[in-house]
Amino acid sequence: MQKPEQMRKDYDFAKIKGGTRGKYAKRYSGGTNLVLLDPEVYKAFPTAEAVNETLRAALKITKIVRSSAHPRKFR
Repeated sequence: MQKPEQMRKDYDFAKIKGGTRGKYAKRYSGGTNLVLLDPEVYKAFPTAEAVNETLRAALKITKIVRSSAHPRKFR
């Protein structure tokens, strides 16, 4: 297996047409994060909205659990 930083010799970049240089540069610089989901997770949450909604709910639950684990002391 080749090292990841090496290109295969059979690529002919002269034949590649229609590519747009920097197509995603603006989105990338805007803070978009890409995450690779395992297949079983993808099946359960097939859209970005579904993933984000579930993660927000998990964050909310985590905050509730943390705050109840450390009750505030009243003076």
